[in-house]
Amino acid sequence: MAVSKLPKKLSPGEEGFALHCKANKVLCIREFKFSPVRRWKFDFVFPEIPHLAVEVEGGIFKEGRHSRGVGMEADMEKYNRAAILGWKVLRYSTAMVLRGDAIGDVLEILAHNLQLTTPGADALGNEREI
Repeated sequence: MAVSKLPKKLSPGEEGFALHCKANKVLCIREFKFSPVRRWKFDFVFPEIPHLAVEVEGGIFKEGRHSRGVGMEADMEKYNRAAILGWKVLRYSTAMVLRGDAIGDVLEILAHNLQLTTPGADALGNEREI
């Protein structure tokens, strides 16, 4: 008999960020596979912001995976590959997510990208004379 794989249990930080996105009407995709050769996934990506990912690093104060040598090296390999592939990865602790830092940064990037697509703005989002 085949046993179906249960979905990954989401951390409080991931759940909090998903709720912040929903409350601010920010479309996000969870558990996005970004590498064609590895099984690496980002916690969140955004269809409206190409090549931006958010990672919520759990367990950083309790000797979790992200704060031990092997786990840190695996994260470095993942994030370096993401950079080589053109991704910007914003990393947050659960506390940073819950106090609103992550959603604040994503909203700022969305606003900046909106300025860039506004007619009459230069590459930095500054108004120019037409």
